[in-house]
Amino acid sequence: MSAPSAPKNTPKVTEREARQVAEAAREQDWRKPSFAKELFLGRFRLDLIHPHPLPPGDDVRRGEAFLARLRDFCETKIDGALIEREAKIPDEVINGLKELGALGMKIDPKYGGLGLTQVYYNRALALVGSANPAIGALLSAHQSIGVPQPLKLFGSQEQKDTFLPRLARTDISAFLLTEPDVGSDPARLATSAVPDGSDYILDGVKLWTTNGVVADLLVVMARVPKSVGHKGGITAFVVEADAPGITVENRNAFMGLRGLENGVTRFHRVRVPAANRIGPEGAGLKIALTTLNTGRLSLPAMCVGAGKWCLKIAREWSAVREQWGRPVARHEAVGAKISFIAATTFALEAVVDLASQMADEDRNDIRIEAALAKLYGSEMGCLMADELVQIRGGRGFETADSLAARGERAVPAEQLLRDLRINRIFEGSTEIMHLLIAREAVDAHLKVAGDLIDPDKPLSAKAKAGANAAGFYARWLPKLVTGPGQLPRTYNEFHPPGHPDLSTHLRYVERSARKLARSTFYAMSRWQGRMETKQGFLGRIVDIGAELFAMSAACVRAELLRTTDEHGREAYQLADAFCHQSRIRVEELFTRLWSNTDQLDRRVVDGVLSGAYLWLEQGVVDPSGEGPWIADAAPGPATKDNVHRPIR
Repeated sequence: MSAPSAPKNTPKVTEREARQVAEAAREQDWRKPSFAKELFLGRFRLDLIHPHPLPPGDDVRRGEAFLARLRDFCETKIDGALIEREAKIPDEVINGLKELGALGMKIDPKYGGLGLTQVYYNRALALVGSANPAIGALLSAHQSIGVPQPLKLFGSQEQKDTFLPRLARTDISAFLLTEPDVGSDPARLATSAVPDGSDYILDGVKLWTTNGVVADLLVVMARVPKSVGHKGGITAFVVEADAPGITVENRNAFMGLRGLENGVTRFHRVRVPAANRIGPEGAGLKIALTTLNTGRLSLPAMCVGAGKWCLKIAREWSAVREQWGRPVARHEAVGAKISFIAATTFALEAVVDLASQMADEDRNDIRIEAALAKLYGSEMGCLMADELVQIRGGRGFETADSLAARGERAVPAEQLLRDLRINRIFEGSTEIMHLLIAREAVDAHLKVAGDLIDPDKPLSAKAKAGANAAGFYARWLPKLVTGPGQLPRTYNEFHPPGHPDLSTHLRYVERSARKLARSTFYAMSRWQGRMETKQGFLGRIVDIGAELFAMSAACVRAELLRTTDEHGREAYQLADAFCHQSRIRVEELFTRLWSNTDQLDRRVVDGVLSGAYLWLEQGVVDPSGEGPWIADAAPGPATKDNVHRPIR
């Protein structure tokens, strides 16, 4: 029996309408310089990241003092194996984190928070996430995208005075945007907020509400209908989680992050004061996207922690395990995996620390850098965990409890692989990140030539755009022909005596940035308005940019460590290895820009969807259960018990 594929109350929107909603929500202007934006335009602005920015001494002292307390708590109070077995973070652990001030790491001290910098906040997440990733997710969801960050950026003073002291010490928050039939396409958002006097009435269902099961405060995105005196649009609200009409209908379970308090939350006639609206009506998506500009850094920060642990286990295990008369680390096939983990961990930490420090200094616009860090960190984190499982062999596939039961060290390698997998989906899937970053990367082109490829623009607008584009490209294109990367002694400060030569890698980055820009221009000239449909091409463009950004960050970090006498020689070795590995990936991506199976893949997809290959599916049984692909999310009263359990 066929089942409905989508909730009936979800608004129907066209592809163009969906794009318009997303476009209206993004930041339109670039008021500050951006290293990554310049990179995609073929301009290697090393001066924006070198010398590597450093935090003030007071911030370092406060940050290190908190990390010391947090490390002690992680080592003495957190039992990651217990959380994995019971699929729950014990209340006493969460209360201990509250007492430690971990809920208020990013909240200003005047509201009772710790006021840590982005650098130390991310290092704290890496540390606590290594003890148990579900705890890292809880703290990140609370502070990176939960109520504190939107209030910090867009809240009124009254809202800050009312909510931030609670959020710094006692109250857990959650961010509610996704719905059963709405993910990365917010134009179809169905949850409504209908004005009623000085209040709004919320109705709808939210899915995958991380922290929603235990939250005290929620930031909820809902659609306000346009009416007299109301602009309408998707709007953000702070909502008390125990308000009448709110029901947590389910605590979701996943392949990883088993301690994650993630649920389904229903709103039925929930009354929210207008004073709890964050910003004006219609600003909800802009608030969400702006919050994520730095909020996305939390995920790659925890991937850095995962990489460090992978390296530790790989080193210890591969030095002990012997095959054919020598440790497995001495066999080239395994050694290459260890080298990849070490070099990638170094580069990923360089990316996260650089982007975080730039966020703290607020001199640069880091929206692309943060998005690249999230994209690159989540992909590389999964690869490192997968390589660790392979290095461990059968023991990598075996659970930690099973290893312990037969007398071996309980190494949760398979758990890490499961826990990290969600990062390629959380806070923007890899595919969505490719499109989001690609849109920002071609922003300069669309500003001068966008009307030329817009079918809805009149001829007068196209003529004006043509004139503007001619002037822009006449100045820009000649600069892509030659550059400092072709001069043999450029960036020579990155080749100190007795160290590997990193200057050659920076010259490669400069040359590749120009090649990347030329490739983008050629593609826009070739496909014009169809460019946005070439998602395979755009994804490879973004992946090249991510590699170039990571190479730049790795070299700059190595030079910083050399000048501060902190493992400088070793840092140069790791940066050199990473850059050589990265360059191989970049060359492959450049080749695949024009030599790929994209067109063939589209034909196969057409065949799959038309049923031409149904014969290929024969010979198996489907163990899936019955039910609709997407649960109905029609508004109305709850029919299930409330599983909300605030931590006290």
